[in-house]
Amino acid sequence: MSFNKSNARGAAFILLALVAGAAQAHPGHGEEGFVSGLVHPFMGLDHLLAMVAVGTWSCIAMPGAKRVVGPLVFLAFLAAGALLAPVVSISMASVEMGVALSVALFGALMLLGRNLNSLAGLFIVGSAAFLHGVAHGNDLLTGEPAMAMIGGMLLGSALLHGAGYAVGTQLLNAPRWVNRAMAAGLGVSGLALLVTRF
Repeated sequence: MSFNKSNARGAAFILLALVAGAAQAHPGHGEEGFVSGLVHPFMGLDHLLAMVAVGTWSCIAMPGAKRVVGPLVFLAFLAAGALLAPVVSISMASVEMGVALSVALFGALMLLGRNLNSLAGLFIVGSAAFLHGVAHGNDLLTGEPAMAMIGGMLLGSALLHGAGYAVGTQLLNAPRWVNRAMAAGLGVSGLALLVTRF
C-alpha cells in the first residue's frame, strides 16, 4: 500500500490526538508539566540541532507525502525512549555521547540525501530518537506529570521538525553547495559536542 497524502494526514491527526491526550492526562496540574516538556527540546543545542535536522533530511530525502515519515518515526521512538528511560540500563554518559554523535550522523544523512536507502536512514533516525528520548526522560520524569511532560516534549519536537522541514523546502531549490555546507556544519557541531562529553 502506498503512503499517500491521506495516510500522511491520518498519521498527523493521530499524533496530534496523542499529544492532546497526553496534555489532558492530568487535569488541573498537568499544565506545568506540559510546558516543561514543551520547552525542553529547545534548551539543549544537541537536541535542537538533531530535531531540526530530521525535518530537513526528511524533506530533501523522501518523495512527496512520505516526507512526514521521518519526523513521525523520530517522535514515536522519542516517546518510547522517554517512557522506558527509568528501566533502560545504559549509563547517562553513554546516552549523552550517543545524542551528540547523532547530530554528526544527521549531517551525514543530509549530505547523502536520496543516495542513502530510506529504510537505512529511518533506522538511524529511530535509533537516535530513542537515545534522545532516554536523555529527555531522565531529565524530565522527576515526579511531575509524566504523560503531560511527554506530550509537551512531542509537541516541541514536532515544531522543531517543522522548522527543519521549512529549511528543507528551501534547500530543494538551492545550489548543492548550500546543502553540503549545512551538512558539514551539522557534522562538525556533532563532533564538537561529542568531544565535550569525554
